[in-house]
Amino acid sequence: MAYTDAEARQELLDTLAEAVDPIALALACLGEAYEQVDEQTADRLETELFRPVQAAYGRAQRVHAEFADRYGLPGRTFEPQSPGIPSQGAKAFVERAVEAAGQADHMIAELQDSMKPVEVGDQQLRAGLMDVRERLGDVRLRARELLRTLGR
Repeated sequence: MAYTDAEARQELLDTLAEAVDPIALALACLGEAYEQVDEQTADRLETELFRPVQAAYGRAQRVHAEFADRYGLPGRTFEPQSPGIPSQGAKAFVERAVEAAGQADHMIAELQDSMKPVEVGDQQLRAGLMDVRERLGDVRLRARELLRTLGR
C-alpha cells in the first residue's frame, strides 16, 4: 500500500502534538516551583526557565496549528498538565520540568532526523521545529545552575 502525502502529514502532525504535551508539563512544573521559592529565586526561575519554556510551548502550538491549517488537517487543543502534588518541593518540580523539556526536545529531534518535515516540503514547519528546540536548548544547564543555589 502506498504511503500518501496526506498520511505523512497527519503522522507528522500527531508526532508534533505528542511533543507538545511534555512542554506543557514542564511549564506546569515550573509554575508550581515558582510558587514555592523566595522572591529572588522566583524572579530568576521565571527569567531563566519559565519564559523560555513558555515561549517554546506557545511556538510549538502555533507550529502545530499553522501546519494543520495549511493542509486542511484537524487541529488540536492542548490541555494544561498537572505538575503533581505540591509537597514534592521546588527542586523536584524543577527536575521534573527539565526531564519533560528534554523529552520534548528529544521527540522533536527524532522528528527532524526522520526527514518527514523535508519529505512533506514544509519550510515553515522545519523552521518552527528548530525554533522550539532552540528555546528548550539551555533549560537543563540553566536549571542546574538554579538548583545549585536553591535553598541557600
